[in-house]
Amino acid sequence: MNKKYPFDSSIKHHFIIAFSLAIWIFVFLFFTEPLDVNEFGDSEKLIYLPLYGLLGAFCYLIFLPVQQYLYLKNDKNWFVKTEIFFFLIFVFVSALMARLFYLFVIVPDEPNPYPLNYHLKKVIIPAFLTILPIIIFGRYAFGKYKNKKIEAQKIEIKGEGSYEGLRLFLNDLICIQSSDNYIEVFYLSGNQLKKSLIRNKLSVIDDEFPELLRTHRSFIINPFHFLQWKTEKGKLFVLLFHHIEVPVSKTYQNEVKTVLNSTTE
Repeated sequence: MNKKYPFDSSIKHHFIIAFSLAIWIFVFLFFTEPLDVNEFGDSEKLIYLPLYGLLGAFCYLIFLPVQQYLYLKNDKNWFVKTEIFFFLIFVFVSALMARLFYLFVIVPDEPNPYPLNYHLKKVIIPAFLTILPIIIFGRYAFGKYKNKKIEAQKIEIKGEGSYEGLRLFLNDLICIQSSDNYIEVFYLSGNQLKKSLIRNKLSVIDDEFPELLRTHRSFIINPFHFLQWKTEKGKLFVLLFHHIEVPVSKTYQNEVKTVLNSTTE
């Protein structure tokens, strides 16, 4: 239940799902003609059946603020249990709205409307069994597509041989330090500073990622995290976010100053 579930928070994509839902409900009712739909004339079908579709779309869209709240509350994570909770609430409210719409719009003056149990069994439940797969597929497909796009934006710092690498966004990478036959990667995970030890050479990383800046034979930094300069006993340092201090050797000093000063202009 606490397993992450692919989720897309894009309002635009959820409106597409709601629009598709409205069309599908109309198609379902038009061609299956449950209960007394077959007694409607052609003009009545074109009035009432699209309204059912719009009602379904409305029931989906009214939950978007709640959905956004849950998404932000969980630090922009979406879980299987959250998805199940969303569908349970959606089904309950949609069933209630469909029943009220039937009673007060379709048959407002009918003395003997279909009882609730019969209405649920013959119309509402069969409709949900047809409709829910459309919503589930749409939400899952948009979520997987978003995750794929996010993964494509990440860089991968590989380890030699079978040693494990690290995938992360470029702006989450702060700096890399050489450590014998390994490199220490300092990066952000959420708001926390983390460090990973990977078997590789700093020169390999320097060649592979020209976006990074060599400041010392043992250090590469991400200019995005530059905070300020520091001099101590005639030596130059750069201060990065999260209180990371990196030395700047004379060999790289001119290039480092040129690049970092241009980023702060």
